[in-house]
Amino acid sequence: MKDLEIDFPLDKFEKLIIDIGWESLDDWFNFWNNQKNILSIDQYWNNKVNDDWIWGLALPLLSQAYKLQNNFSERKIIGISALPGTGKTTLGKWLEAMSFKLNFKIAVISIDDFYLPSDEMKLAIENNPWNVSRGFPGSHSVKLMHEKLLNWKINGELFVPVFDKSLRNGLGDRSHWRSDNPDILILEGWFLGIEPLSIDIKDQNIKSAMFSSHESLYRLKIQKNLKEYLDVWGLIDNIWHLKPLKFEYMNMWKSNQEQEMFLQKGTALQDKKLSNFLRMLNVSIPYKSFDVINSYALLLIDQERYIVEAGLNL
Repeated sequence: MKDLEIDFPLDKFEKLIIDIGWESLDDWFNFWNNQKNILSIDQYWNNKVNDDWIWGLALPLLSQAYKLQNNFSERKIIGISALPGTGKTTLGKWLEAMSFKLNFKIAVISIDDFYLPSDEMKLAIENNPWNVSRGFPGSHSVKLMHEKLLNWKINGELFVPVFDKSLRNGLGDRSHWRSDNPDILILEGWFLGIEPLSIDIKDQNIKSAMFSSHESLYRLKIQKNLKEYLDVWGLIDNIWHLKPLKFEYMNMWKSNQEQEMFLQKGTALQDKKLSNFLRMLNVSIPYKSFDVINSYALLLIDQERYIVEAGLNL
């Protein structure tokens, strides 16, 4: 890997690669270097992708899916936990496309695909302190998510809703249902793997601003809502956590993501709606919850989304 532009330490990374199932880092690198059709990666991204993103994240994740598919008879679910704007959606499209070239099938779905239908959503989100239309724990059809994931694990048939954030003038809604029969399922979400904490109303985890009393009370409600997601997390075999060095990087990433969606679809979160949504993302769940996700792999990324560390979450 000498000729690649990679700055993260390779000692921890090699332990991850060996744990996934290769004898050494060189063995793994040679395997993928011989897959020339797999490495034509740029066509799946709008901009040139950095070596660290390809070799530090995309290929290791694909490697695990490849090994799980070959070595286990039972169906496996891999989780990707990463804040909004990190690049989960684009990564997912690449993983789906690349799996076909390796003669198996990955399907990537988001917990956001399980947002409540519009009529139920209105009741679930009413009186939230950020006046947002979705996003926080409690705005998903959690029982449906668990049912559909479990059903796939049992019989291999995947039948899930697909959520389109551009519908209803940016409020979003279910657009259709997806039917598929993947070998490996990947579930992604911004608070995937987060478990409820025992928090105090006076707990102040956000340095930039104090909570309003309404926010403090609603944070407690969200902690109760998180309990409903635990059965879903329990179906995930391995979680890959993409964690920024600073949580506030997410504000720039999410803003850029919304700008791009506006250019593509003509509708997105803007101005007050965007600032409200960012506020929700920053305060609805305590920062410390993201430090204790029970993940298999942990990848630390900087503001430019370069990987600065990748390895097992020991």
